[in-house]
Amino acid sequence: EVQFVESGGGLVQSGGSLRLSCVASGFSISANDVSWVRRAPGKGPERVSRMYPDGTVRYYGESMKGRFTISRDNAKNTLFLQMDNLMPQDTALYSCTSAPLGISGRGTQVTVSS
Repeated sequence: EVQFVESGGGLVQSGGSLRLSCVASGFSISANDVSWVRRAPGKGPERVSRMYPDGTVRYYGESMKGRFTISRDNAKNTLFLQMDNLMPQDTALYSCTSAPLGISGRGTQVTVSS
């Protein structure tokens, strides 16, 4: 089955850090265009970061640049999102997605308290 399974979310205080994981199955993340997206309560989806097969990364949103880092472990077929200096406005459901493959995970909830 082709799918993503995310984990690593939770409740953290403002200024804290979390590392999200996204295990892919049924396909290779190193051979595909994969992204992290988030959806805050009452808002539409927002792109966070994207990694291309050649390792090139892209970050979206000025508020996230310098605080979020996307990476992958090809051997574990896992995508990561390191989030530092978290702020209350980062509270959202974070999911993995691959537009070319047309799949998304269910997500992991991140809640940042002030």
